[in-house]
Amino acid sequence: QVQLVESGGGLVQPGGSLKLSCTASGSTDDFAQYGMGWYRQSSFGAGRERLATISGRGAPNYADSITGRFTISRDNAKKAIYLQMEDVKPEDSGIYYCTTPRNGRDYWGQGTQVTVSS
Repeated sequence: QVQLVESGGGLVQPGGSLKLSCTASGSTDDFAQYGMGWYRQSSFGAGRERLATISGRGAPNYADSITGRFTISRDNAKKAIYLQMEDVKPEDSGIYYCTTPRNGRDYWGQGTQVTVSS
């Protein structure tokens, strides 16, 4: 079992910045071997959207919607991943989840709310 806890969400003005964190616990001795990702459940009715993934070795992959504005990173020693959000837009509002695959299933955190509004 793996537990994921996201943090760092909140209210931010358009054009501002925010950094999200996701910390893993439980059966995570092999944390560095697994990829992880950030998804978003939009506040505007769209489904859960993949934003960025990062391999165990740190290779990132981004959705077109956030390329150039968001940066995913990881700290294997801290068993954590991060999402640095820059130049945020109102359409970035939503619940942000981190996820990782283990033993044939995907684990998800409870999410952290991001609201972009002036």
